[in-house]
Amino acid sequence: MNAGLVWDRDGADWPNRNSSRFIRAAGLQWHVQIAGSGPVALLLHGTGASTHSWRRLMPILAGQFTVVAPDLPGHGFTSTPDAKGLSLAGMAREVSDLMRTLALQPDIIVGHSAGAAVGIRATIDHLLTPRAIISINGALLPFGSLVGQLFSPIARLLASAPMVPQIMAWRGQSRAAVERVLSGTGSKIAPRDLDYYARLFKSPSHVAGALGMMANWDLKQFADDLPKLDAKLVLIAATDDKTISPADAAKVALLVPHACVVSLGSAGHLAHEERPEEIAEITLAVSRGLD
Repeated sequence: MNAGLVWDRDGADWPNRNSSRFIRAAGLQWHVQIAGSGPVALLLHGTGASTHSWRRLMPILAGQFTVVAPDLPGHGFTSTPDAKGLSLAGMAREVSDLMRTLALQPDIIVGHSAGAAVGIRATIDHLLTPRAIISINGALLPFGSLVGQLFSPIARLLASAPMVPQIMAWRGQSRAAVERVLSGTGSKIAPRDLDYYARLFKSPSHVAGALGMMANWDLKQFADDLPKLDAKLVLIAATDDKTISPADAAKVALLVPHACVVSLGSAGHLAHEERPEEIAEITLAVSRGLD
């Protein structure tokens, strides 16, 4: 089994391939897509995903923005850092280093799930200075249940076992298994999008990156730091999200000085893939409101 994804093979039909480039930054080899012109919009995907998840949103936003969409460290076609680099603070630093290497500063950050946390962490730490952040079903609060409290230690254990990513990637070769995982998020995505996730889940390096990311995050400290966020925060909460409770957005809004909640009906955790036109409209409205 090939441990990693190979661009010439696995990326031959990658969405928005013409916008792809490979950049060396923060000691990593990055796959990043850049398109359009205008104010910079940085798109940050969630755990286990990649640039493919922006395949329909990115071209829409490129009409108004310079869109920058990287594969996060350990995901897709970007190389994997050590455990410290897979922490929330580590990823925030690495993404910020990438943007400095590109000589681009985001005017707005659009982050899905864990990607929203990366963007917010980088902003709180003054590594990036966006005027607004849009969180799509953001994973911004600690899991409250006993299962949630055990989740990170279990992920850490799995990530440290050399054979676990290979075994999970082998399981990922079952399209039906991948479909069950994604449907469990409350989302209904197109068959083509399912194909890309299936391709990612077959890669032990991608699976290891996702596990390492989950194992090394401290969302309790992050939640304590949320009141320090100065940028405007728009929290999109999909009503059918089965991964992150829509109620979390309201809780976060109480912690952040300049925050508001936008409810999105009939969409699940992967709302940006299900409803890209509406996410684009919200993004454009937020951008106009900054002028």
